[in-house]
Amino acid sequence: MISYQTEGVQMPAIKKRETTAWIKAVAASYDKKVGEVAYIFCSDEKILEVNKQYLQHDYFTDIITFDYSEGNRIGGDIFISLDTVRTNAEQFANGDYERELNRVIIHGILHLCGINDKAPGEREQMEAAENRALSMR
Repeated sequence: MISYQTEGVQMPAIKKRETTAWIKAVAASYDKKVGEVAYIFCSDEKILEVNKQYLQHDYFTDIITFDYSEGNRIGGDIFISLDTVRTNAEQFANGDYERELNRVIIHGILHLCGINDKAPGEREQMEAAENRALSMR
């Protein structure tokens, strides 16, 4: 089950049924089933608090994914800062907020599917996976 929640921000204008079907299709393309996934849309202040408290990182980010997956069933809590998504949309996506939000939404799922983006070469793999997933939307 996929849930969509907010903390201190308005719910973004996403079509939940369509988004859920898309997420399940992307996960299935990696031979994964979707278990319990919670999206928590929040502000920069909240994501900074989560980053400091759980990861000991003192900086803003667009997304933090906590992975609770077991076997081929993915699950987790995905915090998304709508403030940073908006800033990144202006800087990197020609102001296309909806596309940037979808990119970040699927970025968390790709992490749960086992794709990383920290080591050398992984960022390019993640971007390619994001682009493939966005083309499925």
